[in-house]
Amino acid sequence: MDSVSKSNIDKIFGKLLRDYRIKSGLTQEKLSEQLGISLKYISRIENGNNGVKTQTLIKYMNILGITPNTLYKEFITNADIKDSIELSEKIDKLSEENKTLISSIIDLL
Repeated sequence: MDSVSKSNIDKIFGKLLRDYRIKSGLTQEKLSEQLGISLKYISRIENGNNGVKTQTLIKYMNILGITPNTLYKEFITNADIKDSIELSEKIDKLSEENKTLISSIIDLL
């Protein structure tokens, strides 16, 4: 994705945030309470009609467990960064025991 418009970013973020909200079992109403923003604003974000402020985005990430890699990987074109994201995603899928093992191996290197 070489050229990214604000509108496209808003749509992609909105879909991702909606998908994570649903996966977390939260209604827009419950999430609006946790985020401290209006239900209307959440609806506009999820429909891609509004951008999301950085502070609100960070709250979303913390509440819904969204990693920065997940949030931004759609927009990354740098091959080295894409490789790092792919490796990070593989590690995220491991059991906690295996993550600890991988961390120990990395420390040894």
